[in-house]
Amino acid sequence: MKFSGRFTRGLVLLFTSFAAHAQSELVVQVKPANSGLKANIEGYIGSLGDRDAEALERFSHGAEEQALKAAQALGYYQAHVASQVKDGKNPQLVLSIEPGEPIHLRNVSIRLEGPASQFKQFRLPDSPDLRAGAVLNHGHYEDAKHLIQNQASRYGYFNGRFTRQTLAVDPAAGVADIELVYDSGPRYSLGAVHFEGDTPFDDDLLQRMVPFKPGTPYDSQLVAELNQALQSSGYFESMRVDATPTNAQGQVIPVDVQLKTRKPRTVGIGPGYSTDVGPRVKANWTRHWVNSHGDSYGAEAEVSAPRQNIGLWYDTPLDPPLTDKLRWAAGYQYEEIADTDSLSKLLTVGPEWHSKLPSGWQRVISLKWQREEYRLGNDSGLSTLLMPGVSYSYLKSDNKVDPHNGYRLQFDTQVAKEGLGSDANLIHGNVLLKGLTTLGENHRLLGRVQFGGSATNGYKSIPPSLRFFAGGDQSVRGYDYQTLSPENSDGDKIGGRYLVAGSVEYQYSVAEKWRIATFVDQGNSFNDLKLPSLKTGVGVGIRWVSPVGPIRVDLAHALEDPGGFRIHFSIGPEL
Repeated sequence: MKFSGRFTRGLVLLFTSFAAHAQSELVVQVKPANSGLKANIEGYIGSLGDRDAEALERFSHGAEEQALKAAQALGYYQAHVASQVKDGKNPQLVLSIEPGEPIHLRNVSIRLEGPASQFKQFRLPDSPDLRAGAVLNHGHYEDAKHLIQNQASRYGYFNGRFTRQTLAVDPAAGVADIELVYDSGPRYSLGAVHFEGDTPFDDDLLQRMVPFKPGTPYDSQLVAELNQALQSSGYFESMRVDATPTNAQGQVIPVDVQLKTRKPRTVGIGPGYSTDVGPRVKANWTRHWVNSHGDSYGAEAEVSAPRQNIGLWYDTPLDPPLTDKLRWAAGYQYEEIADTDSLSKLLTVGPEWHSKLPSGWQRVISLKWQREEYRLGNDSGLSTLLMPGVSYSYLKSDNKVDPHNGYRLQFDTQVAKEGLGSDANLIHGNVLLKGLTTLGENHRLLGRVQFGGSATNGYKSIPPSLRFFAGGDQSVRGYDYQTLSPENSDGDKIGGRYLVAGSVEYQYSVAEKWRIATFVDQGNSFNDLKLPSLKTGVGVGIRWVSPVGPIRVDLAHALEDPGGFRIHFSIGPEL
């Protein structure tokens, strides 16, 4: 086979081009081995690109100087560096380093002067790496300066400066001295907050969202909390908070907020599925603001085969408006119970006072009037109850959608008095405890305990919505929804006075968003505390972490009668 001269020259040029672009390699050898020093030298020098052996020879002297600087940055002022270039397909620059003895800190003095010295939250660097005897590290010295400057910036000491910042190294003696003296100057304060933009709200409502009073000492966290408060109010599409120190007047920083109000109405609709209720559709309509006081109202509905409900609400913000509100609520629900011919038609109405306590607990005080028409097997009735109630809940979680550690506590109780708008005397209560912990990166333990109970002088007149049933996705898996319950003489599920349920689940992460699980559930509802018969379900499952929370699919086995296997499907956060 013959090739033309032009084609042959083309091949030569092509191979030459490939050879010219062979990637060069940096090889750093530290004796005795020191991974930190090796990594620092590699970071200082960086990539060698496509240099050939000749170019590496020219570059080697500069690389030695960079290696020495990298060694000095970690306290090795007696380091010796030698270089060698190896030619080949991928040319190499080999740096051999003998670090020698490092420099140790002798005297370390870090002081704060000025008003900040009396401010307990202003922390001076107190790292073991900045104490006498520690190996000198220029990075730790710079970190100490940045820590002081960052705190001064956060807490409003905007005139602060270092009056002394020295790092004196004596290579011959092998020691170094550090002296940092920071004069904070006066602390600035936050002035009045001025709101601008086309908003329909009273200034009084907006001012009640501000987490500080005029004259409060500056803290950038307070400015961030103001931005978060406005965002979480649900009133605004966008906001910009300006608290720039350069605009200060007499060390008082004015706070200017530019607001853009969101559209007043939103509509949402979405399908869902769980094995408890099967396919379902949820819809909601919200009017986010009605008037200058920030009132809002809305409606929500859910439709599934066994249950249909609709609810209406009207909210009036209280003080503080982001956590406290007065809600007027009303709702109607139709539900078929325990997959039988039992049913409930429930109408409720009444006010609710929602508030967040300083301790972090959420509290709801309510006065609910409910009228319920029901049929439980061969029993039927019409119940009317006027029930004051209170509930407390507390959630601590490191992530709202997919937490790794946290817990939820929830307690609620309601009472009714016969003759005071009610057909019977009743004390009704629930307790729910959940906990989640992650061990290492892949092992998760999830626990749940639930208790419920009621005391009454006429249990037969208590409607189904205030009786207890167990079984289902969120109760004892392996049993159908609401099938764990006392029965009447005809075998109909009629609900119990008491409920006990618990679960322990272990999860193992097999991929970034996938987990496998194994669990044991136990519980039941019953009428006699002396002889509770608890049912047990065990099983395995799989979890996929979706944007709205883990999607859970479980295969559970009921250990007691009626026994058998059941698949459970549910979605949502685990706390």
